[in-house]
Amino acid sequence: MTTTTTPATAELTTSALLRFATAGSVDDGKSTLVGRLLHDSKSVLADQMEAVERASAGRGQDTPDLALLTDGLRAEREQGITIDVAYRYFATPKRRFILADTPGHVQYTRNMVTGASTAELTVILVDARNGVVEQTRRHAAIAALLRVPHVVLAVNKMDLAGYRESVFAAIAEEFTAYATGLGIGEITTIPISALAGDNVVEPSAHMDWYSGPTVLEYLESVPVGHDLTHHHARLPVQYVIRPRTAEHPDYRGYAGQIASGTFRVGEQVTILPSGRTTRIAGIDLLGKRVDTAWARQSVTVLLEDDLDVARGDLIVPTRDAPPTTRDIQATVCHVADEALTVGHRVLLKHGTRTVKAIVEAIPARLTLDDLSLHPHPARLVANDIAHVTLRTAEPLPVDPYATSRSTGSFILIDPGDGTTLTAGMVGESFAAPGERIEESAEGDEGWDF
Repeated sequence: MTTTTTPATAELTTSALLRFATAGSVDDGKSTLVGRLLHDSKSVLADQMEAVERASAGRGQDTPDLALLTDGLRAEREQGITIDVAYRYFATPKRRFILADTPGHVQYTRNMVTGASTAELTVILVDARNGVVEQTRRHAAIAALLRVPHVVLAVNKMDLAGYRESVFAAIAEEFTAYATGLGIGEITTIPISALAGDNVVEPSAHMDWYSGPTVLEYLESVPVGHDLTHHHARLPVQYVIRPRTAEHPDYRGYAGQIASGTFRVGEQVTILPSGRTTRIAGIDLLGKRVDTAWARQSVTVLLEDDLDVARGDLIVPTRDAPPTTRDIQATVCHVADEALTVGHRVLLKHGTRTVKAIVEAIPARLTLDDLSLHPHPARLVANDIAHVTLRTAEPLPVDPYATSRSTGSFILIDPGDGTTLTAGMVGESFAAPGERIEESAEGDEGWDF
C-alpha cells in the first residue's frame, strides 16, 4: 500500500525559516552583532549568559562581551577573533533562523564561502569610521558569486561616528554602487551600533533621521522563497541497497537525498552519466512505500529495469535531463594556500561523484577594486575569484549554478592530500550589471572546507 502526501501537509513551510550569514572585515563587530541579536531577542539561555559573564569578567571587562556567544572555539576566545564559522539557531514568533557568523580575517575568507553557500541573505558589516574596504568588496563579490538574493549592509559603530547621517549616507551610496555593479539587486542599508543595541532589535533613539527597519525587523519580514519542489528534479545516488535477505531476495534500491524537484512512481527517468532510461517502480520513505517524494527527503528509489547504477550517478526525469559534458566553464573562488595553475591535476567532486580533472585555462581573474577582469593570470592564490576552464576524465551531468546550487556547484580537491583547493560554480555566476539576482538558489547543500 502506498501513501500520498504533499509538501504542504508533510512539514512546516520553508518560508518560516531564513538562513543568513554575517560577514565583514576584522573588528567590524560581526560577533557582537550576532550576540546582540540573540540577547535582545531573548534567544539566550540563562546558563549561556552566565558563562559569557564569567568569561568577560576573566578578561577584565566590566560588561558582558556578547561576541562570546558566537566565538565558541578556545582559540577564538583567547585571541578575541572569529576563526571558524559559528552556526546559531534561534526563533522569534514570526520566523525561525539559522545564522552563520563568518570570520573577517583575509586568510579565513574561505569560511565566508562556506557560510554563505547555504544562505538566502547575507549581512555585511562595515565600521562607520573606515567605510568600504577591500574585504567589504570581497565579501560583496562572494555574495554575488554565490547568488545570495538579499544583501544587507549594516553600517556598525555609528556611536563612534557621532550617529551622523552624512557618514551613513556616504558609505551606503558607495557600497550600493559597487554591489549593483556585481548584479546584486536587493540591497538594504541599516545604520547600527551592535555594542549599544541601536537598530539591531530595537529602534535607535539616537538616529531619528533613519526611518527604516531594524536588523531583526528586516530579517523577520524579508520575503524568502526556496520551495525546491518546483526546481529541476535531481537525485544523486549515495548508496545502493541490496539486503539479500529471505524476506527481500531481489530488493535493489538506490538511496540518496533528493537535491531538488519531485519524483513520482511510474515516471520515466534517466540515469546519468550513462544515459539509460527506465521508470520508477517504487519509492521508500522512512520504511513506508509512497507515491511521491520531493526535495530534501531521503529516499530509496526502486527501478523497473535492472540497470547498472552506482554511487555518484544522478537520477533525473527523462524530460528534464541536464546535458553531460567533460568541458566545464566555471567561476571559482580559490580557498587554499596552495596556488592553482594551468595544467594543475585535481579531483573534481560534484554531488556524490568524484572524477579526475585538469585545469585547462584560467581566462580571467576578477579585480575587486573596479570589477575589471585581469586576463590570463599566471596562477590563482587564496581568495582569488576567477573564471576557469576544466576538462574532466569522465562526463558529468551539470546544471548552471544560476538555476541549481546543488548540481551547479563543485569543489576541486588536491589528489595528494585531500585538501580542498577551490569552490566552483558552473557557468557565468555573476549576474550582468543591472540584472537582478533571482531567488533560484536551493539553499541546503553548501560546502564544508
